[in-house]
Parts: sequence; C-alpha cells; structure tokens
Amino acid sequence: MENTFDKLPFQPADILLPQGCDYDKWSVVACDQYTSQPEYWQRVEERVGRAPSALRLILPESSLDGPQVEIDIMDINATMSRYVREGRFKTLPGAMVYVERTLWNGRVRRGLVGMADLTAYDYEPGSDALIRATEGVVMSRIPPRVAVRKNAPIELPHAMLLTDDPGRTVIEPLAAQTAGMELLYDFDLMEQGGHVKGWRLTQAQLERAAAALSALADFAAFNTKYGTENQPVMLFAVGDGNHSLATAKECYERQKRLMPPEKWDALPSRYALCELVNLHDDSLEFEPIHRVVFHTDPEALLDALVRAYPGARRGRDAGGDGLPLRYLCAGSEGMVMVPASAARLPVGALQSFLDDYLMDHEGRVDYIHGEDVAREFAARPGNIAFLLPPMDKQALFPSVIHDGVLPRKTFSMGEAHDKRFYLEARKIR
Repeated sequence: MENTFDKLPFQPADILLPQGCDYDKWSVVACDQYTSQPEYWQRVEERVGRAPSALRLILPESSLDGPQVEIDIMDINATMSRYVREGRFKTLPGAMVYVERTLWNGRVRRGLVGMADLTAYDYEPGSDALIRATEGVVMSRIPPRVAVRKNAPIELPHAMLLTDDPGRTVIEPLAAQTAGMELLYDFDLMEQGGHVKGWRLTQAQLERAAAALSALADFAAFNTKYGTENQPVMLFAVGDGNHSLATAKECYERQKRLMPPEKWDALPSRYALCELVNLHDDSLEFEPIHRVVFHTDPEALLDALVRAYPGARRGRDAGGDGLPLRYLCAGSEGMVMVPASAARLPVGALQSFLDDYLMDHEGRVDYIHGEDVAREFAARPGNIAFLLPPMDKQALFPSVIHDGVLPRKTFSMGEAHDKRFYLEARKIR
C-alpha cells in the first residue's frame, strides 16, 4: 500500500472508531458551528448527559473565551487519554472509510475519510502546494486552537478537502460497491444532522482510489484542465476547516523543532485526518456566510462604510453596477453599493472594511450560517447583519489557482447542521 500512495498527499490511516457506546450520542457537529448560539450546545450537553461522547473531546468555539478555558482544555486532554486507556476505540489499520451522509434535505453527500500529508499543505496566499487553503487564515485564531491540540493524544477531524473531479472517478464509483465492504456504522445524527453510514474500503478499492487520484494529480492534465502553463498541481482545496488544518500544521512544525530531522517524517503529527469530497457532488451547495456585528452603532457603521469606498451609494435599492452589500438592523433595511474596483467579491470589500472599522470602534463580528439566524440577530438593538450572495462553486479552483486564497468565510458547504460530525479519530502522539 505504501507504493500505491507514496506520492499522494491523501493516504490510508490507522483510524480509531469508538466502541461500546451510542453513536447518536457520541457524534456531535464541528466545534466551529453555532458560535453565537450557546443554547445549541446546551441542548447537546443535555442530550449527551454522562454518556461517552466526542463532546468531551472537543472545545466548542463558543467556549473559547470562557473563564475556565484552560481547565476545559486540560479536561479534554485527560478524557482523551482515559478513553484510549479504557479501550474506548478499536483500530482500523491502514484504512479509508467511504461515507454516505444523508443531509436534512434528503440529499446524499459522499466522502472518503483518510489522512492528509501536512508537508503537502500550505495556507499562505499564492501557495503552490498540492493542498491549498481556500480562504485567508487569521493568525490570531491559531493559538487557542493550538492550545487544544498541542498536548492531545488523538485528533477528531471536521476538516473537509475538495477535489475537482468532474469525471467522478475517485469517490462515486464506491457507491455501487458497498455490498463487498465492511459496514462500520449506520445511524441518525442529532440536531437535524441527518443520517450517516460508513464502510471500510477493500484493498482493491484502495488501489483504484489511489490510481484515480494519481490521474488527477498529473501535471500535464492539470495545466490543460485549467488553461495554465507549467503551473504546479493543486490537487485539493480545503473546503471546511481551514483553521483546523492550519492548527495541525503549526503543531507539526512545533514538534519538528524538538526532534532531529531524520525523525520528522515518522511523526504522527505530520498527518491530519479529514474527509475528501468531490466538488461536483450533487449534494454539495455553496451557501453564503453572513456577517453580524454585535454591540455596535449600526448607523455609524453604515456611514463609515459609505465613506470608506468613494463612490459608494446607500439606499433601499442602491442600483447600478458594483458590489451589493445588503444590510438589516432594527428598523432599517437596505443596501450599500460599493464600486466594483474595491474587490473581486462583495465579501472581500465588506470583510476588509469590518477588519479596519472594528479595530477602532466597539463591536464584535460573527460569521453566521443561514439567513434566518442572521435576521433574528439583526432585529435586536445594537446589531447589524450583512446578507451576502452565494458563490458559484465551479469558480473555486480557478479562483484559488489564479488569484490565491479567497477572503475568509467566503462560502459554507451547506448549512450549519450539514457540517461534518465528529466520529472517526486518530492518534497524533
């Protein structure tokens, strides 16, 4: 198997699966969801109760600023060690898992769980790595995530990689082959998460997947596909979990500084478990990520936005050409039309303005999945929401290849309850 995957940045892993527990209580949604809705995580807490759960192995980002965050992190690492010591996991050596996730809307998203080689990943803008970030990484968001991971004995992934496979050669053929695979899990997910099933790939299926990925990584085929000349291959784009993967990379680099170079390749932290999804999966829809600014003066913020971009216009319907920024706040709804020269996308113009404005003014921005939730927050005094348009998913790979990373939080792969739920794990120490 090493010869089959040795040149690929996505490989089989020694995957850990929980055993002796209720999967519907074990599996919880990605920690970076519902950051401004603590009531969601309270419901999850009440549902899980004292049962073994991935909830005990993650720190929801809504708790990152909590008064006992350091104690919470110590408890998480201690629980990880205890679960391993108690035999809470069974090991699937050298495995990949084919996943079918039935979403709340009934569509099925297909994926493949394996490990990404972090030596082939780079989140810097303009990178020529095989695995590239799709959005700018905010370095201030890395240290608290490193604090959770740096002493953790295991990882639980919510990162999702995307491959641009219009021929559906890697993942989709597995859908007709599940009868010959070992079924690993089959259960309903909590909180409108839908249903998930997973099967372990056979040796022959692993080899076929490797061959299909190798074909996508062909240098000449890549440049023909994107109309480029002598450009390095971009095999995967990070669809979800940009900051999670950047954190894993940072922890690997930290461990390297403590080891002689000849041991770097063998470090378990060199890899990060994640799920691979085809950009062309029929279930995959790019949803906009809206912005809500809390505890601010909406009128002052809007006035500053218009002043920030000469030629910008504000009105119920600003009309004309440009980048439309729809806003909502208590008693007001309208649009600011920013000149097209300000950015390639509306989200770029808005994010750049908010970053500068909030450095000198009161307020806190959050990134909201779902227009209904953004509207609910916008109705409260002192808040303002900006509703952003969706991005065409077909533009993702060309945009990253030609222009580098997108503005952070440009798109979301589905609604919050469609995000990856924690289930598989892997030892990283």
